[in-house]
Amino acid sequence: MKKIILLLTAIYFLSNNMMAQIEIAADTTWKRGGGAVLNFNQIGLTNWAAGGESALSTVLLANFFANYKFAKTSWDNTLNINYGLITANNYADIRKNDDKIEMNSKYGRYAFGKFYYSALINFLTQFTEGFDYVSDPEALDPISNFLSPGYLTVALGMDYKPNDKFSLFLSPATGKFTIVTNDAISNEIIDSVNLKNLYGVKVGETVRAEFGASVIAALTTNLTENVSEVGKLTLFNNFTDPIAQNRGNIDIGFTNTIAMKLNKFITASLYLELIYDHDILIPTYDENDVQTGVSPKTQFKEVIGFGFSYNFGAK
Repeated sequence: MKKIILLLTAIYFLSNNMMAQIEIAADTTWKRGGGAVLNFNQIGLTNWAAGGESALSTVLLANFFANYKFAKTSWDNTLNINYGLITANNYADIRKNDDKIEMNSKYGRYAFGKFYYSALINFLTQFTEGFDYVSDPEALDPISNFLSPGYLTVALGMDYKPNDKFSLFLSPATGKFTIVTNDAISNEIIDSVNLKNLYGVKVGETVRAEFGASVIAALTTNLTENVSEVGKLTLFNNFTDPIAQNRGNIDIGFTNTIAMKLNKFITASLYLELIYDHDILIPTYDENDVQTGVSPKTQFKEVIGFGFSYNFGAK
């Protein structure tokens, strides 16, 4: 009888230990988390002799992630959201100054060393209408909207992941699709020679397809205990461009966010974004704000702010 009791006791503790190990393994296959920063900036002027304009602005920067890693499989998913508003004409008007929705999903199977065979999907668009307030101060004709443009990228390649902080994705087979679903924006001729709209899509069509190679480098790290950095560099070469001299052009996308926690809920942040796409034509204006032409240009955005922050889940 004693032997039976000892055997049952041993089985009980052994089974509990095994279940605990299984639960730990199951819990650690996923890492989920995210955070948001809400920045504010206010300028108030009353009888200010030197001139100027009262204004109030706010920007929301949010990111969420769900990453899976078990045995020879990895699957990284992120959602990044930016949205900002600013007042103009002494608080009379409210204008958008930031708007972005970006989703990423990258699936990988272990190959060798620090390399994974990988497939990647990236989708980028915005929430609401955007306007060119120089040529359209009354904001009557939007130049952008949800899915106008939208960018869908699908790529196959190798992913170098030496650790959880850095990855370098190399793809010799990348499809990039530019989408413009709004008829008014799609039919607005910017390139009169090739009959294309602002985003390089032929007038009357909704999608421009490109095929080429891409490189994506991503870094997420803590610079110090209270300072974090999230950066991403994307390079794309369309080697099927119908215009042969354009096949050497490289589309560039770069974002970098540095956040410094001042206390549990207050954060100072710096957001930088750079875009160059040879197919996006930016208007050029003279000193009288009269449009003189269009050409591809480097786009740059900078957002500096102090505000409330909240983080949850894994770091």
